[in-house]
Amino acid sequence: MAEKKPSVWTSISFWRRSAAWVTGLATVLLIWLTFDTMAQIRMGTDEELAQGVKRRIPAPTVVNYKIDYKYDEKRGVEVPVIGPEKQPLFGKEMSPKEAAAMLHLGKLTSQAKNCMDCHTLLGNGAYYAPDLTKAWLDPMWNQTMPAMTGKKTKEEAMVEFLMHPEKYPTHARMMPNLGITEEEAKGLVVFLKHMSSIDTNGFPRGFSKTTKEFETGGTYAK
Repeated sequence: MAEKKPSVWTSISFWRRSAAWVTGLATVLLIWLTFDTMAQIRMGTDEELAQGVKRRIPAPTVVNYKIDYKYDEKRGVEVPVIGPEKQPLFGKEMSPKEAAAMLHLGKLTSQAKNCMDCHTLLGNGAYYAPDLTKAWLDPMWNQTMPAMTGKKTKEEAMVEFLMHPEKYPTHARMMPNLGITEEEAKGLVVFLKHMSSIDTNGFPRGFSKTTKEFETGGTYAK
């Protein structure tokens, strides 16, 4: 009687070779994804911004431009729209050095004050309070807060609110006074405006639709 040929599925050498190939392919894929991700998250330069070169994370001087958020039919998500008109903060255009320094201050302040204990930033944090990823674009800062705080511009109203949130109850869960200084508040405004310029693949979903409903008198849910 002829000896039965062993099945390849029971061959130890077959599975060893398969494991080696899968591990090798997975390693190559992870290396490729790492380099692709690094390219995607690299902050753009001021020169690229001035030339209209789009980056997912624009240079700090993007805070000198008008930033909008619109639905992109091709991608099927909402994306930031930057410029071309200028919209500088606090009445003056910031130099690359000034913008970078203020952005850094704002980021450190958001960390020092533990903003993510209540808020969400770029998908990280809590949902106890409003998502801050596109907070700069919230129409409330254009329409309601300047009148409520007695300030002329959106950024001035935001600074006043951040310094004295207990005076302006804008949400069912009131923000406590965190002892934010005026300079820290300005840094946070720069940080929030820059964050609104980041292409987050449509996160938070439906924000521009919600903004439109607010502007036309519809329901605005935080």
